[in-house]
Amino acid sequence: MTKKVLACIDASPYAEAVCDYAVWAAKKLDVAMSVVHVLDKAQHTQTPDLSGSIGLGSQELLLQQLAELDEKHSKLAMERGRSILDAAKARAEQAGVKAVDERLRHGQLVETLTELEEETRLLVMGKRGFSSAEAHGHMGLHVERVIRSLHKPILLTQQSYKAPQRIMLAYDGSATALKGLEMLAGSPLGRGLPVHLVMAGADTEATRAQMDSAAQILRNAGFDTKVAIVAGEPETVLHQYQQEHVIDLMVMGAYGHSRIRQFIVGSTTTAMICKAKCSLLILR
Repeated sequence: MTKKVLACIDASPYAEAVCDYAVWAAKKLDVAMSVVHVLDKAQHTQTPDLSGSIGLGSQELLLQQLAELDEKHSKLAMERGRSILDAAKARAEQAGVKAVDERLRHGQLVETLTELEEETRLLVMGKRGFSSAEAHGHMGLHVERVIRSLHKPILLTQQSYKAPQRIMLAYDGSATALKGLEMLAGSPLGRGLPVHLVMAGADTEATRAQMDSAAQILRNAGFDTKVAIVAGEPETVLHQYQQEHVIDLMVMGAYGHSRIRQFIVGSTTTAMICKAKCSLLILR
């Protein structure tokens, strides 16, 4: 099965950026692209369930009218979904992606993306979706579940597209981070772009040795690599570094700790996503 870049498109302000980042990735990876829109009945149906408060005499008629309204909402949602997908496909083709297909699905977002996982090389989605687009400083309602459920790279976009010119890899020396570093080194996605390899922590002989070893993997793969060790909490100093060095794309591993620990001490991954001022490539 040919792997594709999947662009998860909705009616949010992130849609155009998601499409453009997916185009960028599809070209870099030299693969086809698929634009996906999921119709979640709970989100597109506006008619409330009033069956419990309807009087006996008019119950049948009102229930019929509610059913008709629900059907109209569903049809409108389908029409809007097709329109969104048609526009995304046209935008991608105009940008030079030759193979673009459309997927209009009914159901839950996470379950749909899980079904499509086998054919996915990279998933591109907005940091927030339609229902939470204006919740600045937070990530979308489904983002964490998608990251935890899929074992594919996920590119989370901001609201505007900017072709990546500099990559930053957040590295902590863990097995997850090393796997991510090797994935980046072996992928065409970042080819030709300089990489900032950055660790949050104490600058010691041991951490310098770790970073030198990691940097050598990238350099052997042909990447122009800069190494930095910055003191402080990762979710603070890594973002400061990103902004000071005008990084366009931050790369990091996902959820190194268990969900139980997350409830106790929080998650660095979640904090990084919420505070990010640039797009993030999340590696599993």
